[in-house]
Amino acid sequence: MDQLREAMFYRKVGESGVVCDLCPHHCNLTAGQSGKCRGRENQDGKMIAVNYGRNMGLGVDPIEKKPLYHFRPGSKIISLGANSCNLSCFFCQNYGSSQFKCNTEYLSPQELFELVRKFSIKQPMQVAFTYTEPFTWFEYIYDLTGLAPDVDVVLVTNGYVNSEPLQCLLPRIKAMNIDLKSIRPQFYKDHCGGQLEPVMDTIRTAYSAGVHLEITNLLIPGLNDTDLDIGLLAEFVASVNRDIPLHISAYHPAYKSDIEATRAKDVIRACEIASRKLSHVYAGNIMASSYSATNCPRCGKEVISSYRNKSWITPTGKCPNCDFQIYGVF
Repeated sequence: MDQLREAMFYRKVGESGVVCDLCPHHCNLTAGQSGKCRGRENQDGKMIAVNYGRNMGLGVDPIEKKPLYHFRPGSKIISLGANSCNLSCFFCQNYGSSQFKCNTEYLSPQELFELVRKFSIKQPMQVAFTYTEPFTWFEYIYDLTGLAPDVDVVLVTNGYVNSEPLQCLLPRIKAMNIDLKSIRPQFYKDHCGGQLEPVMDTIRTAYSAGVHLEITNLLIPGLNDTDLDIGLLAEFVASVNRDIPLHISAYHPAYKSDIEATRAKDVIRACEIASRKLSHVYAGNIMASSYSATNCPRCGKEVISSYRNKSWITPTGKCPNCDFQIYGVF
């Protein structure tokens, strides 16, 4: 049976109004209204997490699919997601479940924990909140981590969240892949219905908190793919730590966008540019022999093969050839 859960991080306004403080939209809602994410609703002057436990898809994925290449390579992870998102990217690659209502089934935190526990007999207990935007499922993730602190939680997220809820959840999170869509504020304003700066803040804060961090950038022809765009984006990631992995992925036409698909050679070019500032850059969504393996930044030896889901890194996270410490969780 569905659980009715009062939302965290909101404030009351007047007799029956509420303002949501989960993300930078700060949706001001009268009775009966839902926020931009469709996951939180004003019910009689209380903010209710109406998507609590409502799961739109459950699967088992290779960890590399998140994508996370430096977090327990070769392992499998239970993956699920909410039917909601707090951005409105016109090119959304997963719009059927992020932008529109779809079929969901209720899965309680206890039921999810039992699934993860039974699946993890021969590997670490870990679960990924992915497919759509996990921060719109804040209370569900918070309750699971309170119930099952030994489960390692992964978030695949757009990073669009306010500082206070982020700081609240980060001690319970093991790894994140954050989608940095562009390094230009106007891109977020014009194409995503959001702002760049909160995403950059999330990246800085997550890394400072000791969460394993990887970044994804979807390369869209004519929108965020100039040499300058790529160079500035890589420069920002390097300002946090040059060893943070960057995944540059090819876009395909979807939702409201008919822009032509990203060419494989343009993804490779972007990887070449980003590699001037970053230690680990990967090409995504294309079949490419280059920028697919992880090489030791010191000696150049291949230490992880993402295609073969195989790692030669030592249990302490070091290159077997030169003993260099590789960024990641191994």
